[in-house]
Amino acid sequence: MTEGTFSRRRLLGTATATGVAGLAAGATSGALGHAAASEGGPALSTLGSATVPFHGTHQPGITTPLQSRSHLLAFDLAEDAGRRGAAALLRRWSTLAAELMAGRLDETGTGIADDAGPASLTLTFGFGHSFFDATGLTALRPEALRPLPAFSQDALDEGRSHGDLWVQIGADDPLVAFGALRAVRRAAEGSARTRWQMNGFHRSPGATARPMTGRNLMGQVDGTNNPTPDDPDFERHVFVPSDGEPAWMAGGSYAVVRRIRMLLDDWEGATEEERARVLGRRRSDGAPLTGGDERTPVDLEATETDGSPVIAANAHVRVTAPESNGGATMLRRSFSYHDGEREDGSQDAGLLFVCWQADPLRSFVTVQRKLDRGDALSAFLRHEASGLFAVPGGAAEGEYVGQRLVES
Repeated sequence: MTEGTFSRRRLLGTATATGVAGLAAGATSGALGHAAASEGGPALSTLGSATVPFHGTHQPGITTPLQSRSHLLAFDLAEDAGRRGAAALLRRWSTLAAELMAGRLDETGTGIADDAGPASLTLTFGFGHSFFDATGLTALRPEALRPLPAFSQDALDEGRSHGDLWVQIGADDPLVAFGALRAVRRAAEGSARTRWQMNGFHRSPGATARPMTGRNLMGQVDGTNNPTPDDPDFERHVFVPSDGEPAWMAGGSYAVVRRIRMLLDDWEGATEEERARVLGRRRSDGAPLTGGDERTPVDLEATETDGSPVIAANAHVRVTAPESNGGATMLRRSFSYHDGEREDGSQDAGLLFVCWQADPLRSFVTVQRKLDRGDALSAFLRHEASGLFAVPGGAAEGEYVGQRLVES
């Protein structure tokens, strides 16, 4: 797709709007903001005008604040695509992502996102284990991308698992997200077919009186103690170092994707006390049962007057704690989903769990094995789809995502 297929949209109409957007979420570049303002018209809200850069050391959509809408997709390459076809597709996708994330319209589409700003749109691309077989690049497949082990709680649908290529789309407006989804799928025609698609959501920005950790469909505060870029070891835990192996993964990360159905009827049938004991936290504010508020560290050594632990041995917060897993740490960036009713009348709803780490064996696999051995929350969950994807570092200006791999 060429530069000429896009036109600049009205991003910001006033200097005031530009200032607010810059403070809030990384405003548009000066050139784009000036061009948009000169066209006249009403200013977009801060939410609509927020942009995320496509080019950089890391791909967008990893440390980007969680958006309110998401589409996760996996593709399988066409049989005759090969390495050359994969390179052409990645080039098209990268050009498309850079344009849409900057707020420029896709003139080849149907105008789904017309009148809206980019709304923090991000597109993130990754490679599955099978991608390297399909492209003849098996010698460059990372050791860290070996298939995940089987877990006792798994009931996986292979048709909704794995895939050659993975795309994560996020935005704070559902039409912007859907417009990007349609554009990605159009660009793949003839080169790859959709293997599976999952649609997620999260609380919309501004829905609460103050910024706060969101809740999952069980009503629990979800995301407490997630590592942040301010943490001294964040880069080491989440991203492959510049001198890491293989070299093409420098600045990249590994994404584990799991579709986890929640048994909401069973969960809602438990008492508030039972739910708190399962999690080790209060539902009301996410605080640990050992006291304080959501951010108070959990005291895993605290005991009741009879000597029993305040946090049960199989409480979710104890089983998943880094200190219970040799320091294993991952960045969780998940969305909820709801796909209607199942045949038995229960809700097909739960969590599209996405976690990021420099080494999935060291992080996700370590924690999931611990959960497998005894996590009280597992009785209320069903793991129904799974995938592991190598997400290379961000593309520099003039590059496309994965270029260092497919052109090596």
